[in-house]
Amino acid sequence: MEHIAIDLGSRESQVCVRDAQGSILLERKVPTDGLPSYLSKRPHSRVILETCAEAFFVADAASALGHEVRVVPATLVRQLGVGERGIKTDQRDARKLSEVSTRIELPSVHVPSELSRERKRLCNSRSALLQSRVQLTNYVRGQLRAHALVLRKRNPETFPARVRELLLGHSGGVAAHLERVLLVLESLNAQLKQADRELLELAEQDPLCQRLMAVPGVGPVIALRFVAVVGQPERFCNAHERMSYVGLTPGEHSSSLRTHRTSITKAGASDLRHALVQGCWSMLRSKPNEPMVRWALSLAARRNRQIAVVALARKLVGILWVLWRDAATYRPELAAQHCSAAH
Repeated sequence: MEHIAIDLGSRESQVCVRDAQGSILLERKVPTDGLPSYLSKRPHSRVILETCAEAFFVADAASALGHEVRVVPATLVRQLGVGERGIKTDQRDARKLSEVSTRIELPSVHVPSELSRERKRLCNSRSALLQSRVQLTNYVRGQLRAHALVLRKRNPETFPARVRELLLGHSGGVAAHLERVLLVLESLNAQLKQADRELLELAEQDPLCQRLMAVPGVGPVIALRFVAVVGQPERFCNAHERMSYVGLTPGEHSSSLRTHRTSITKAGASDLRHALVQGCWSMLRSKPNEPMVRWALSLAARRNRQIAVVALARKLVGILWVLWRDAATYRPELAAQHCSAAH
């Protein structure tokens, strides 16, 4: 079996083909968008890629053509010798990956399905709009403070109208440069409404997402992100592995007789982790009588609210994973028992 290592680039990619004995058969540059056509002309091979923006596109094409695909984590390639001795070129990288593939069984990251990637794209586009709105809102507030004007934090959808009303009460009125920003904010509000409707419709059409949204604090964004990131629940042996995958477990920096626990690792799916934490903050404010929230509030009384929210997010990951794995529905009384045992 041949080993085809591809060092991917945005326009061109470097290909190195070796036989099973490790001898180089071919080296050449191939247009990145022409890789599916190139791979269709090769015999059954093992295709080795490094994680990057184009990796899953090429991985899908190679798998559809019957090749074995290995998408190697970017954190691992340096340990394999890519970029050693301070010399890094596309040709050397492709050679090193193909050479290692002939000697050992390279690990591969999970390749999500096209449906999972599409759901993540929809959620990410909403996040981009949301971040833009926050940035522009903060800019406008900064401009108001320059005139000793302060606007209370309320519904962001009414923010542009309230800014105009506040400024029109002063002699200067609304400056042209500020009006342009307010118009963009109104457009962002409209686009965010449309994005929220699309995500809600998508989640309501999925029975799994409907079951997950029965859990307090879980809305369409968290449900869709969770399903898209997990992909296949059998990938994880237990809930702790799932929590670690999201980066919600404590880290450790120990040596010899010294044992030191650090804050959460923040490794893995950062977008899902951020959504979970935001959902838990909302749960603490709006659902104080939920068993999970009562447990978190008791923890906050002993530690602090930040630690309690992260612990609640970690517990939420375990509950969602179990509901999916067991095809179960959320039962508050079981959550109460679990939280009491943990407390």
